[in-house]
Amino acid sequence: MTAELPATGAPFDGRPVPAPRLRERLGTALPWRYVARRLAGTAALLAVLSVAVFALVRLAPGDPARTLLGARSATPDALAAVRARYRLDEPLAAQYGHWLLDAVRGDLGVSIRTGADVTAVLGDRLALTVELVLLGFAVALLVGLPLGVLAGLRARRASDRVAQSLGVVALSTPAFAGGLVLIYVFSLLLGWFPAYGTGDGGAGDRLLHLILPAVTLGLAVTGVLLKLTRAAVIRELDREHVTFARARGVPTRTVLIRYVLRGTVVPVTTGIGLVLAYLLAGTVMVEQVYALPGLGQLLVSSVTFRDVPVVQAEALLIAALICLANLATDLLHPLADPRLRPAPTAPRRAKRQA
Repeated sequence: MTAELPATGAPFDGRPVPAPRLRERLGTALPWRYVARRLAGTAALLAVLSVAVFALVRLAPGDPARTLLGARSATPDALAAVRARYRLDEPLAAQYGHWLLDAVRGDLGVSIRTGADVTAVLGDRLALTVELVLLGFAVALLVGLPLGVLAGLRARRASDRVAQSLGVVALSTPAFAGGLVLIYVFSLLLGWFPAYGTGDGGAGDRLLHLILPAVTLGLAVTGVLLKLTRAAVIRELDREHVTFARARGVPTRTVLIRYVLRGTVVPVTTGIGLVLAYLLAGTVMVEQVYALPGLGQLLVSSVTFRDVPVVQAEALLIAALICLANLATDLLHPLADPRLRPAPTAPRRAKRQA
């Protein structure tokens, strides 16, 4: 006599039940309604940020037309012509409407200072900034996560105090100060790395020029990852299932990998999302110190010369990258921890019958 499975009602014939496919597991962890809500929330946040960035840039003190023309050429007729060309004489709501429609079509306007297309200008600078952020992120992960795990496993011991002290020093050191120290030691004294610029050679020369800026950028957030990882490891070590596994004689390495580190995925990934946001914002100072022609240096020069189209486009681009990083973090949490998966919703027909 064959028994029936209560979940499906299918007869049990003794054969092993096949594991669910990857698509089925993704559908269980990330239902389309959950993903759609997260995407809609991100889009709404970007819309609010676009309004805020546009209003703040337009309402900032100073006249972009006068800045463009200079003190000598700023005649009333010239000012009126420049304002009409860039729609600076229209109401703020009308300016935002024109800019939003053009941005949706991929047209971010023309730079007031150089006359170049804003989309092309951002595209030329974006690659360098992305490379710098990814290298700095790799430095933060390679340094912060192992030190955090070590500090958590050796809590309240000498190695824990040393690791925390190094994290506090890295976190409290401004990016420009840390960059100047690295330039003095590794460029002037030792001569190992170039002091500034992106180099003239190929990928190897470019990577060599980005090592010091990436270390400067990554060390600034290493302390955050160290603290988060340490706290998560200590919390997981006090869990009952970890204590039970130790009492059963499970090897320490297995306990660390399968129980402790697995339980730290959610808080650490949350911290990683915050770190990515900080890295994107921290490139402004690092690129200034190392004379790198990226988005950070472009933002500083555009703010100085009141280049409104470039400032608002770049600010919105950085905000979009930060929102996408947070969205990726939110979508990773249900995959990493089944407890965070959304509850399945009942079909509409069942709700109506109930």
